[in-house]
Amino acid sequence: MSELVEGVYFSCPYCGEQISMSLERFSGSQSYIEDCEVCCRPIEISYTVSDGEVFLNQVSRLDD
Repeated sequence: MSELVEGVYFSCPYCGEQISMSLERFSGSQSYIEDCEVCCRPIEISYTVSDGEVFLNQVSRLDD
């Protein structure tokens, strides 16, 4: 069963707006692609979950 972490905030690498996303709290490293809620461009989000805490590793553009 997964648990969602609500309101993880970061800046969009395209438009620079601060946005928030809900991330699943699985143990270990996760990576997925989701569109920015402001400019609708795809963002790759990589994060790690350790002891129930979420740590953002990288938020990047797909065209880099």
